[in-house]
Amino acid sequence: MLNNEYFVKSERIDPEKSISVALIVAHPDDETLWAGGTILSHPTWKCFIVCLTRKSDPERSVKYYRALQVLKAEGIMGDLDDGPDQKPLDPKELEDAILELLPRKHFDLVITHHPLGEYTRHARHEEISRAVMNLWNNQKISANVLWTFAYEDGHKTYFPQAVENASIFHTLSKEIWLKKYRIIAETYGFDKKSWEVETTPKSEAFWQVNDPCDALTWLNQWTNNKNDA
Repeated sequence: MLNNEYFVKSERIDPEKSISVALIVAHPDDETLWAGGTILSHPTWKCFIVCLTRKSDPERSVKYYRALQVLKAEGIMGDLDDGPDQKPLDPKELEDAILELLPRKHFDLVITHHPLGEYTRHARHEEISRAVMNLWNNQKISANVLWTFAYEDGHKTYFPQAVENASIFHTLSKEIWLKKYRIIAETYGFDKKSWEVETTPKSEAFWQVNDPCDALTWLNQWTNNKNDA
């Protein structure tokens, strides 16, 4: 389990209790790569995972639902464009898709992509992060706390690594990491030399935002940092 110290910024989450969690990601495998160990470490959490692309991909969609079974989570898929050109999605279309797929209920915790993504770079990760924060800020998503994945790849100089000074950082036990690894290598079937398998982080990290009123300010700070870099 995560230690209580990871939750000092929000007394509303108790790591020992069952909580409702929504995980909103771009692709089948994002849920496992960036948060799979955390989900596996909390079997009492009631997780609902929204994947916004690849519903019509017969191979990836089947594997996604198999991965959910291993994670003991419920979930659903959307079919937003994820072509190689990565043309920007219409923000309203993206927000509408999230609201259509996400159960209309209150969540203790929502987890999604970071405004800068988890590696250099993927437009869908960044767009989904902005959309989720905007929906939370506008009270269209109801949640106590929001986490974004906290990873960086040194501008492609190494595989994505968990950010040690993020709000939440924990190294996975060997048992949990092996379960996570098997989802990527066996359930999803990625080759052992693939980027996905070689990436599979042994530590996981998250930035935490405690108030929806702060979400857009926090988002803009990261966006400005990106533009200044």
